[in-house]
Amino acid sequence: MNLVKYFYALVQQIPAGRVSTYGALARALGDMRSARAVGRMLNLNPTPIVVPCHRVVMGDGTLGGFGLGIEKKIEFLESEGIRIKNGRVMDFKHLFFDDFKTTYPLRHLRKEQEELAAKVRLEDDFSGTRIIAGVDVAYDGYNAYAAAVLVDRESIEEPKVFTATAETSFPYIPTYLTYREIPAIEKLLDQIQNRFDVLLLDGNGSLHPRGIGIASHIGVLYDIPTIGVAKNLLCGNVVGYGQIQEVIVDGVRRGFALWPSDRVKTPIFVSPGHRISCATSLKIVRSLCKYKIPEPLRRAHLAATELKHRLSAPSAPQSAAL
Repeated sequence: MNLVKYFYALVQQIPAGRVSTYGALARALGDMRSARAVGRMLNLNPTPIVVPCHRVVMGDGTLGGFGLGIEKKIEFLESEGIRIKNGRVMDFKHLFFDDFKTTYPLRHLRKEQEELAAKVRLEDDFSGTRIIAGVDVAYDGYNAYAAAVLVDRESIEEPKVFTATAETSFPYIPTYLTYREIPAIEKLLDQIQNRFDVLLLDGNGSLHPRGIGIASHIGVLYDIPTIGVAKNLLCGNVVGYGQIQEVIVDGVRRGFALWPSDRVKTPIFVSPGHRISCATSLKIVRSLCKYKIPEPLRRAHLAATELKHRLSAPSAPQSAAL
């Protein structure tokens, strides 16, 4: 769905002479996890007057930020009859608007995730592990630059690189990553389908509050074996000692924290996505870690970043060669 467009329509519901908050807008979207995304979308607002982001303030009535500068925000608010004193909206409680007409779209997406999670299979169901694909996506605003790198573990040939660009209409919100990245990933999968055995994605698989991180989500949608490799822990507790430790969620092992070598100070988090087991996911990822990040993903990250630099800022220095 076009969550950005939906969000701007919500902001347009705030009447002149009233103010709302980042938190109120996050609630209207259906999940308080979206509060940071609310701030980013307001900052990227292409039409600041039509979409009156100056009417959005902090939860305590302080003004917060504004792309055109705080003095302009004060000017706009005062022109609508709102008084400002010491950087705060006076009579804030009386002016606060929270009566949004909304369908709470993120609630519907959570329901969709729960339905897909029921289809996830975490047992080995694939024919081989010779060709491993890694996918990563870089961003410039709402422009997505994606790369897939196919590593043939039995060949000395250079990995094959595929790229795609897309516009995304969904901001980054924790636990909803698939909805942001899928426009670009779909284009990549159209190019590489039937060319790989297992797909690695930069994100989580079953190591997700609803058991449906991006690796599981993409795996179920395309019915392909997938593994999630994340840089940050989204949920659960790390248990154990040494370079491999279990991540437990609700009493169940959902993945692993992995330090690929003694030189690595912070772990990566490995979890099965779909049609693969937890143990096999770890085995495959460990075998591909020349550095910290497994090679297909590391190379995909470099390729996506290079593509972004080349297409969004031609004069900018390009990333290191693959």
